[in-house]
Amino acid sequence: MTTNDSSIKFAYWVPNVSGGLVISKIEQRTSWDIGYNKRLAQIAEASGFDYALSQIRFTAGYGAEYQHESVSFSHALLEATTKLKVIAAILPGPWHPAVVAKQIATINHLTEGRVAVNIVSGWFRGEFAAIGEPWLDHDERYRRSEEFIRVLRGIWTEDNFNFRGDFYRFTNYSLKPKPIDPQPEIFQGGSSRAARDMASRVSDWYFTNGNSVEGIKAQVDDIRAKAKANGHSVKIGVNAFAIARDTEAEAQAVLKDIIDQANPEAVHAFAHEVANAGKASPEREGNWAKSTFEDLVQYNDGFKTNLIGTPQQIAERIVALKDVGVDLVLLGFLHFQEEVAYFGKHVIPLVRELEAKAEAKAGVRVQAAE
Repeated sequence: MTTNDSSIKFAYWVPNVSGGLVISKIEQRTSWDIGYNKRLAQIAEASGFDYALSQIRFTAGYGAEYQHESVSFSHALLEATTKLKVIAAILPGPWHPAVVAKQIATINHLTEGRVAVNIVSGWFRGEFAAIGEPWLDHDERYRRSEEFIRVLRGIWTEDNFNFRGDFYRFTNYSLKPKPIDPQPEIFQGGSSRAARDMASRVSDWYFTNGNSVEGIKAQVDDIRAKAKANGHSVKIGVNAFAIARDTEAEAQAVLKDIIDQANPEAVHAFAHEVANAGKASPEREGNWAKSTFEDLVQYNDGFKTNLIGTPQQIAERIVALKDVGVDLVLLGFLHFQEEVAYFGKHVIPLVRELEAKAEAKAGVRVQAAE
């Protein structure tokens, strides 16, 4: 399986939180425990996945009764693998950037640079209230996250670091050892104006919720144009819930079963919280502004990306995403271990074949033009 820097990358959601990736009573042969997750990381690595993304939750809700902490859990997965990169989710507020900078720098050395971070600005007010953390207005949370990222980069690259922001202050602070180069990648998510603008200034990667190819293209074009104006570059990752089966009918039947067995009370509670989060943004929209009940059964609109069908159908849709500027697909599954293995065996090779054909065709066009 041939890959290069231009190949689309694959990541999976780490189930370090109980309840799986859909708010449904359907069987999910997925476990949040460490033994299951170490084996899953090894399967993903062998199957051609590039990244794993751990989740950050502080309180139970929507079926997630148990939650392992993201940084320490990510380190355990890194110790169980040799190539996979693991992205630890970080929530400004509960975490101070000096603590994160030191944690990640150490893990960076212990794992030969395979750790990254995902800065989560936060949308669940009840979670902050439960742990006694102040709740900031929508755009203020993103301003804090931007300062957080600027501070991480400063600590990781400068000696005698000084910073005077609205949220963080540093005076002649030097962290040693600093991370080995290349520096840890910094991811972030969000679909609001504030989230996209922040990505266009400071983040290496921007995660967006699931969407149609047309919807994703609009976001990609917006972010890339703003990033270029800022003298910055940012890569794009999109969320998707994959249901790959031998036939399209089988895949669609699984989707129907997931939705038919959805937990209405939990879905409506989630819908209420995300609606409040969206109304808090100046444009009064957020990640889930146009999500239906069926969309919200998968937390991050993963069904919208439509990676549901045969391996060939899914591979073609992934390449269509790449064609509009997507660099990475972040995947959730119903039964993680067996479905990650199936995806790696049956879908990723088809994606690589389609990429190779497209590159060869582009090369022919270049030669003809010359």
